[in-house]
Amino acid sequence: MRRRRQCTKCGKRFTTYERAEGIDLFVIKKNGEREPFDREKVKKGLMKATWKRPISMEEIEALIDGIEQKLRVKDSTEVKSWEIGKLVMNRLRKIDPVSYMLFASVYRDFQTIEDFRAEIHKLIDEQKK
Repeated sequence: MRRRRQCTKCGKRFTTYERAEGIDLFVIKKNGEREPFDREKVKKGLMKATWKRPISMEEIEALIDGIEQKLRVKDSTEVKSWEIGKLVMNRLRKIDPVSYMLFASVYRDFQTIEDFRAEIHKLIDEQKK
């Protein structure tokens, strides 16, 4: 939930975001390590991918909300890191293909120009359909 508030001392207005706490989610990383799900970590990755792109903070928050909601309705409280990455990429692809490419290049660990070229061709083929 988004709320507009006003500072009682200086009168400046600001926005706060509130969300209901649910079941704790744990992420299983590639090396098998478990750590608590961290919205801020997902947000940082998205902010890097969408830097200087026409995507608002509200869109980023909504994207993360959707991903978190999808993870919380699962039967398990554990989720693999690649599942989160896949959800982020699928949603980001629909919002902004350039941001998707930036995120995918890090997430999929692109090493060559050919990796970029192959992914770009996939995007172009999808848009033609």
